[in-house]
Amino acid sequence: VVLAAVARHGGALQYAAAELKADREVVLVAVARDGYALQSAAAELKADREVVLVAAARHGGALWHAAAELKADRELVLAIVAQNGTALQLAVDQLRGDREVVFVAVAQDGTALQLAPPHLRNDAFLVKMSSLNPRVSAFLLVAGLRLYLAYACHERVGSESLLRCLP
Repeated sequence: VVLAAVARHGGALQYAAAELKADREVVLVAVARDGYALQSAAAELKADREVVLVAAARHGGALWHAAAELKADRELVLAIVAQNGTALQLAVDQLRGDREVVFVAVAQDGTALQLAPPHLRNDAFLVKMSSLNPRVSAFLLVAGLRLYLAYACHERVGSESLLRCLP
């Protein structure tokens, strides 16, 4: 019954018994429907990377409810700030000072720059990025990632043309 309920409305997890809030299958269904349901999950599932990633896909603020150790997971933080730039404030200091993480957060929400350490708040490129329309900054982010992938492809292929590697 609870599985059917959370499949329809993930937030129904809050009314489930404690043992069901600790049931990985039930929680995965709930957070896949409504990432905010992560707040009702048992502590051990808030520390489960896959559960938090599924929640983050539906709710960019999933880092608010994730276990402390996941706030130091660079890949997870990048995925979350790409959807909710202000979630940068919940990352560990080392990641808040990581230029790439800040860049992704600022591309999503220009106000995220204020959550970065002073040395990055004064970074000319990031300041310019923060003032752009989010659609423009997302376009620049994608363009930069494509060039990075093309360069990596070129490095792997060797003497082949760089144009062959452009996505």
